[in-house]
Amino acid sequence: MCDESSLQPQGSSVWLPQVVVIESILPEVADVATYCVRHRDESQGSFAFAPGQFNMLYIPGCGEVAISISGASKDGRVLEHTIRHTGRVTNVIASLQPGAEIGMRGPYGRAWPLDQCCGKNIVLLAGGLGFAPLKPVIESVLRERQKYGSVTVFIGARSPELLLFSVDYPRWKACDIEIQVTVDRDPHNLGYVTGVVPLLIDRWQPSNSIETVALVCGPEIMMEYSARSLLKKGLKATSIYVSLERNMQCAVGFCGHCQLGPTFVCKDGPVLSYDRVQNAFAVRDL
Repeated sequence: MCDESSLQPQGSSVWLPQVVVIESILPEVADVATYCVRHRDESQGSFAFAPGQFNMLYIPGCGEVAISISGASKDGRVLEHTIRHTGRVTNVIASLQPGAEIGMRGPYGRAWPLDQCCGKNIVLLAGGLGFAPLKPVIESVLRERQKYGSVTVFIGARSPELLLFSVDYPRWKACDIEIQVTVDRDPHNLGYVTGVVPLLIDRWQPSNSIETVALVCGPEIMMEYSARSLLKKGLKATSIYVSLERNMQCAVGFCGHCQLGPTFVCKDGPVLSYDRVQNAFAVRDL
């Protein structure tokens, strides 16, 4: 696994975007697509990142947006960002076609603690687009499956057609990863479990809570209640990690837009242990 500290941009490069080319665009679910980018200068080789980190994607004349890295090609020369088209910058990105060039700087942020997961059981909890920064964790675990204990993935979405990366579920299951899915509603009666992700945790029987690490990403209220349910199952607050989303503009802790109490989400996070943020979760609209 890459040393996270070596993956932070240094010096003037923290402000200087590199030019990347959109190689392909993969539709995912409604208003969501995965953009696969490569270096414009192919002599730059492969990209380096750690699961859980993000990049700042830049559209000249429009602005920048923080987007989680959702994967990479096997040789690392193509980087994936799964994007929901909901704002000024992301709507412009939605209008682009393969071959278009955009700016990118990064990777930034604290990654998922995969080194702490070695030899332990892992439970991943994903809500909606929160699955994007967790997908590289699954792919990393699969490359060295023998290093980890049981792996359970709880996935939630508003409806079945909004489940991200569902084409990959059979492959992951074939590699001894348990997948449990829940949806808010199942309008066509397809047999899905209905309810929220914390309800899946309530029914879950972990084999060894003390030796289990949980990685959680989704809407903030989903993460808060999931963490509470995990604590009831015997997991330690220091073994529960959440990925926070805030208005990140500089990505290096200078502008203060992403400050959460004493924490700068872009620099100290986005991945933080629950014991560091559980008091902040109790304050609405912080």
